[in-house]
Amino acid sequence: MNGIELAKAYFEACGRPMLEKEFPELLPYLAAGITGSGSECFGFDDEVSRDHDFEPGFCIFLPGEDVVDRRIAFLLERAYAKLPKEFGGFRRSMIQPVGGPRHGVMRTAEYFTEKTGTPDGVLTPEQWLRTPEQSLAESVNGVLFFDNFGEVTEIRSRLAAFPEDICRKKLAGHLLLMAQSGQYNYQRCLRRGETGAAQLAVFEFVKSAMEVIFLLNGVYQPYYKWSFRALRALPLLSIEAELMEYLLTTDNDGETGEEKYTVIEGIASDVIDVLTERKLTQAICGDLEKHAYSVNDGISDSALRNLHILAAV
Repeated sequence: MNGIELAKAYFEACGRPMLEKEFPELLPYLAAGITGSGSECFGFDDEVSRDHDFEPGFCIFLPGEDVVDRRIAFLLERAYAKLPKEFGGFRRSMIQPVGGPRHGVMRTAEYFTEKTGTPDGVLTPEQWLRTPEQSLAESVNGVLFFDNFGEVTEIRSRLAAFPEDICRKKLAGHLLLMAQSGQYNYQRCLRRGETGAAQLAVFEFVKSAMEVIFLLNGVYQPYYKWSFRALRALPLLSIEAELMEYLLTTDNDGETGEEKYTVIEGIASDVIDVLTERKLTQAICGDLEKHAYSVNDGISDSALRNLHILAAV
């Protein structure tokens, strides 16, 4: 049983009956589910991840105090705290995880403000550029068991993916970094005998290539330690994960260095094929730098288009 399954089972066995019995008048204003921080909210949890912050629990979302006042919210918090401490072979932790509680009763506006800086999911272009992508991923991951009020669903819908211009700006920046680190600097470092610097170039190439692939899939990249896990599950270009692991885990001597450069160019070619197919670029070449500027030129918002090409990375 993974974390999402555990949360769902715990909610149906303990949470829903409590709400229906003790707070029937409140149900039209509530949402419940599991979302936020933690590998279980992405479906990535395993035996290793259960060593901390893993427990039976779920989130109950409340609208503002103009709809549900503090007294009712307090009573709901007490009722949640009284739910069974053990379920499915797991025990609820009495210690708050780093970063605050991940389960329990929370105000919708406060939750999304903590994740994105805004209470309603309406972000300015500057906020889209500034908000950490992993926080955006945490604001829309997991599963809602129900949302009678509709507020959480509406906000999650607004935050589901980057607006097109923001996506283009991020693509442009990461494509340029792919070009600089992989297509240009990697071989130059090797020719100078700087194998450590060459591997740093590989790291930069892989980081940006991974970001580009998530952007092309319309999916937020999660916290770095789950990036490969998430990449392998993407419908588009997930095959690159194996090649990226090869780049990161091999040395840079002799034939290996030459082979790695060939892999870099192969990944670049695959990305360019998708950019061309989707008409995101007008460039016709294998140079990622030219495609980066072409993608940037397609941004409709002139203020955003005229920002430095690396403004979104």
